Amino acid sequence: MFPQVLTDGYRSFLGERLPNERRKYEMLGKEGQEPEVLLIGCCDSRVAPEVIFNTGPGQIFTIRNVANIVPPSQPDGAYHGTSSAIEFAVQALKVKHIVVLGHATCGGIKAAGFGAEPLSSGNFIGSWVSLVEPATKKLAEAGDSKDKEGYLTRLEYTMIGQSLENLMTFDFIREAVEAGKLHLHGAHFGIETGELRIRNPNTGEFESVVSRDGQSLAASALIGCTAA
Repeated sequence: MFPQVLTDGYRSFLGERLPNERRKYEMLGKEGQEPEVLLIGCCDSRVAPEVIFNTGPGQIFTIRNVANIVPPSQPDGAYHGTSSAIEFAVQALKVKHIVVLGHATCGGIKAAGFGAEPLSSGNFIGSWVSLVEPATKKLAEAGDSKDKEGYLTRLEYTMIGQSLENLMTFDFIREAVEAGKLHLHGAHFGIETGELRIRNPNTGEFESVVSRDGQSLAASALIGCTAA
């Protein structure tokens, strides 16, 4: 039987949201998509980009994988799902922004930082999260270690920065960034608190979008800045 949660959700969509957005869907169906943002996020079920950013159909092109990792460019003829989607977004859709969205208590980052037993003989997750190793080395070189409080969060932050660096290994991204046609951003979502932090491209620090008094602190970082 098809999952009931999906059937119920579709019925709600059909009766409530679709009537209000029918023209938008018709236009998207006829004219295609023109999103300005490519968002690379984690496949964690608690971190849905369309919910966090309250976006509608056609607004963001989304890639989700374990631990929101961007691998370095490897034009070796192998199968590269994340890289192929990045290529399509930048080269075909001409997105203007790429956002790498990490999140708190990420299981993939935890597995990379603290170790985990393989979940199958293929150990697909273990192989994938080995891409976090450069980030763990950066923290180690800075004197940080897994026995210190807050290490997981710092590793999540550092890996977002590493993914931004990996994006720049793609020649078509580097050329677009240097030409001012594409801007790269890092962000981190706190599941328990709902807080969104944006990476300052100059300092590498993550700053809250909204301060305690409700004023925007870092929203401007989403526009016009490139990866540091």
